[in-house]
Amino acid sequence: MEGAGSGSTVKYGIVGVGMMGREHLINLHHLRTEGAVVVAIADPHVPSQQLAIDLAGSFGWHLKVFSGHRELLDSGECDVVVVSSPNMTHYEILMDIIRHPKPHHALVEKPLCTTVDHCREVVMAARKRPEMLVQVGLEYRYMPPVAKLIEIVKGGSLGNIRMVAIREHRFPFLVKVNNWNRFNVNTGGTLVEKCCHFFDLMRLFAGANPVRVMASGAIDVNHKDEVYDGKVPDIIDNAYVIVEFENGSRGMLDLCMFAEGSKNEQEIAVVGDIGKGEAFVPESVVQFGSRAAGREGVQTIKAEDNRIKYHGLHHGSSYLEHLNFLHAMRAEGEQAPAVDLQDGLISVAMGVAAQLSIELGRFVTIEEVTCEHIV
Repeated sequence: MEGAGSGSTVKYGIVGVGMMGREHLINLHHLRTEGAVVVAIADPHVPSQQLAIDLAGSFGWHLKVFSGHRELLDSGECDVVVVSSPNMTHYEILMDIIRHPKPHHALVEKPLCTTVDHCREVVMAARKRPEMLVQVGLEYRYMPPVAKLIEIVKGGSLGNIRMVAIREHRFPFLVKVNNWNRFNVNTGGTLVEKCCHFFDLMRLFAGANPVRVMASGAIDVNHKDEVYDGKVPDIIDNAYVIVEFENGSRGMLDLCMFAEGSKNEQEIAVVGDIGKGEAFVPESVVQFGSRAAGREGVQTIKAEDNRIKYHGLHHGSSYLEHLNFLHAMRAEGEQAPAVDLQDGLISVAMGVAAQLSIELGRFVTIEEVTCEHIV
């Protein structure tokens, strides 16, 4: 694609410049020495526009501002589009990007879409535009302690992975523009909106696709006293989820969004038949050991990545995500996105199955929500 060659300037447009859109803007500013420059934004919310304009101005960037994504695409200003608008808008925006006469690479924030059907349509449409790269923003893979744990697992020192346990104990959902994130119809549900990250990691660690999901969850503490346009939020604030994979391994998610008193927001444990590894965020510590060496043989290391120039909201993972995607674009077809559309689809399918399991009170197979066997 023109403008994405090695050493050249790569022009970005950002669709949706709320909190996450501005976070992307800052990360791209720190990639300016790699040739990244943000030239345009699109957002119908004027206060968000102004915050992004002011932020870009502090970097010496002068943005073209559009109220809608179609105007941004038609302007021809951008090589790459970052989609960081509310979840329920991803499908329409991605389909317009993919179908646009001018090819644009795209990085879309998680979740890919809020429904499996919409994810599938995006996947199928993108297959007809092989000159375009689309990466899904499941950036937890890049957090230094998580990346180190992935390296340990892939190195084989834990053996065949049998169990993956992920605990996220954190603060409630933040307030977003027009409170869009307070309702399942907009987010896909908490287990899609927030937890697609963790389902993606489970699948990555397990090395297999999911087969069925069982979940229990509820709204027990947060948002119960909030009312928007006469409606009370319906997003759950805690859950346990069990996932079974094709190779017989299992994953478990422990989510609590009223647990501000935690030292670490995320704790990940991966257990194989010969060893165990753990990652802790934001402490950025990794522990690992073997069954043979026992408790005395456990090693503890501080996980760092000296490539990170900006840590931001996600401990440097967004910076590394953009760096990786920039390299993939410059490889001109020789390198696939690290997190592709199929990864995005399956992570959403796992979340949808978990949400449905809570509703039905039973295991839900992945085939029930995808209407096909995942390959």
